[in-house]
Amino acid sequence: MQSFLLKSGCLNNPCNKERTRKPLKPIVTVTNIFPEIALEKLSPHCELRINHTETPPTEEELKQSASESAVLITYLTDKIGVNIIDQGRNLKIIANFGAGFNNIDWAHARQKGIWVTNTPGVLHETTADLTWAMILGIARWIVPADKYTREGKFKGWQAKLFLGGDVYGKTLGVIGCGEIGKAVARRALGFNMRVLYNQRNRLPEEVEKQLNAEFVSLEDLLTQSDFVTPHVPLTDETRYMIGKEQFAMMKKTACLIHTARGKVVDDRALVDALKAGELAGAALDVYENEPELTGGMTELNNLILLPHIGSASTDTRNRMALLVADNVLDALAGKKPRSLVPSWEGAG
Repeated sequence: MQSFLLKSGCLNNPCNKERTRKPLKPIVTVTNIFPEIALEKLSPHCELRINHTETPPTEEELKQSASESAVLITYLTDKIGVNIIDQGRNLKIIANFGAGFNNIDWAHARQKGIWVTNTPGVLHETTADLTWAMILGIARWIVPADKYTREGKFKGWQAKLFLGGDVYGKTLGVIGCGEIGKAVARRALGFNMRVLYNQRNRLPEEVEKQLNAEFVSLEDLLTQSDFVTPHVPLTDETRYMIGKEQFAMMKKTACLIHTARGKVVDDRALVDALKAGELAGAALDVYENEPELTGGMTELNNLILLPHIGSASTDTRNRMALLVADNVLDALAGKKPRSLVPSWEGAG
């Protein structure tokens, strides 16, 4: 059974007290390691119960936490479904530490009068930085070249050693031009790239001009782009929107870069396409059945595999955590939280 350390008042004076003690302040349960800057902001207003390990709580532990807490601060690894939400008789808010929220049954929470929030608008630049690291990494064979050098195989300059592809002057295809997609497209200006984008609604003309981006159909984007990068949420519309049929449309010299949501891409179809030479390469930060990898992935030299680190910079994780804290404090004060998940706002 995962133990949650109780912290009441000053964080510098943690105390391990019986969980049965009646709290003097609302209980806020944090399901994983959380930045201290946000814990310090929350501490004067609540009794914190914190999981100080990176082992996610079990379903039973989440049920117990939901039954005892006014607030759950959750991670994408926490599956918050009906059976957990129904335990939250005094639960005011489920505050997800991340831009994604497909791990939470937000519709059921809404029906129960429980707020659901995420952390939009604070991680797009950092995720765009990583996207570009992946573009450059897969184009120039950075990971296998590093491994080759570390293994002592480098004997001097060779004319055909790790020949990669150019990025400068090529075509970038951005699927979903929200905050992250626009940040990725903006960086392409420095590489003199042609930028194509596709999404449900076209951007304002002035934004297209700023990004030097052209609105095209998904098929045109896939057939013309040298680098394809989806930046869409996971919805019924986007689930497996990139699969066997889409890979067949892409250039054999093209690369896929994926930092969005795992199930946007059919990983099995991607592995098959890479093995068959239908794509030059791919770089993934998210996976269809995360954290499990699809069979064959680790055998491919033309595939970069990262452990979901899109927003993993100290500054950005602190900003995310502080937004979580603000959402929690809003809810505890009886106010509407400032970053409700988009689906909540759009629901009737």
